[in-house]
Amino acid sequence: MNKKIVDKILITLLFLFLYRLLAYVPVPGVDIAEIKRFFDQNANNALGLFNMFSGNAVERLSIISLGVMPYITASIIMELLAATFPNIGKLKKERDGIQKYTQIIKYATIVITIIQSISVSFGLRSMGDGGVITIDMTSFVVISTFSMLAGTMLLLWIGEQITQRGVGNGVSLIIFAGIVSAIPSGIKALFELVNTGQLNWLSLLAILAVMLGTIFVILYMELSERRIPVSYARKVVMQNQNKRIMNYIPIKVNLSGVIPAIFASALLIFPATILQSSSNPYLLKIADWINPSGYLYNILMFLFVIFFAFFYASIVFNSKDIAENLKKQGGFIPGLRPGEGTTGFLNDVVSNLTFWGALYLALISTLPWIILKAMGLPFHFGGTAVLIVVQVAMDTMRKVEAQAYMDKYKMLSATGL
Repeated sequence: MNKKIVDKILITLLFLFLYRLLAYVPVPGVDIAEIKRFFDQNANNALGLFNMFSGNAVERLSIISLGVMPYITASIIMELLAATFPNIGKLKKERDGIQKYTQIIKYATIVITIIQSISVSFGLRSMGDGGVITIDMTSFVVISTFSMLAGTMLLLWIGEQITQRGVGNGVSLIIFAGIVSAIPSGIKALFELVNTGQLNWLSLLAILAVMLGTIFVILYMELSERRIPVSYARKVVMQNQNKRIMNYIPIKVNLSGVIPAIFASALLIFPATILQSSSNPYLLKIADWINPSGYLYNILMFLFVIFFAFFYASIVFNSKDIAENLKKQGGFIPGLRPGEGTTGFLNDVVSNLTFWGALYLALISTLPWIILKAMGLPFHFGGTAVLIVVQVAMDTMRKVEAQAYMDKYKMLSATGL
């Protein structure tokens, strides 16, 4: 591994360390011990899930308590708008337009962050018999709103720096780091249950078996792809005899990656968190219905993951562009006419693969919870968390490997064989 890759990895670790430090910077004017006690009592609902995704920053009421969820929510809104309105969709395809598109997402993130931070501030007023806030309520709302807004925007800056200077996707790695940082406390909680007799060793082995099985399925499905053979005209082959011409089109079973699970979690956590902070009994009842440890939450999770899997696959895979590029390069799929014939065939293949990929993502996001729920066992992380951790780790490893090959080819082109 050369120095350039090592430097990128060190830069990534440095920014992730900065992210973890920010998780320990609390919003001024709150009783941290009282908030910690409250979250210990709500570890199995939407607040507990939100706390896990933030790397336990919520239970400390850190300035990054909202994490990158406002940004993800804004991205979902913009993706839906881009699919609905062609003018917005064109922005993503233009060099100057993508900057404007990204800027709109950031502005939407600011608005969503302000709304969420104000909701959290008023929710804290009714928490712990009103003893959580130690300063004047009006002052606290202003301070907490600006603090959380600054924290969320700082997280986005950290994510951008990781993407540009480090390895991997910055926002995904921030979510990854938040979940991983909660693993030690989750393992400790399980062993405490074993020590106190609330959980036996056989049950602990069952939890471990479900987690390992989930990881195995994720690894198998993420490495699965269909390779569509491609042939080239003899003239093209002769012209490129010293270059490698790909003789197949690789199409992954899971084209959407981890995005559907993240989007679905963000959509469900956002209303559940706001409703949980309310004192209205009817809103609290709704919050109980969409509790992560409840059936309705997992049914909605299943449906949302399938929807976003198809939605995102339609964005990342453009069969028309692939068919046109293949035609320009003198390539064709055996038995098919270039152009519309190839486009239709690719659409059919992608539709079939996306169906199985969406079903796999939906089952991974919900099935581990169903199995352990039926066995009466606690599962602190769930299939969604395991899915995000494994997929982000695999994606980061691929990018490190791609960077290593790129540097090797550059060195060979400069020095010769």
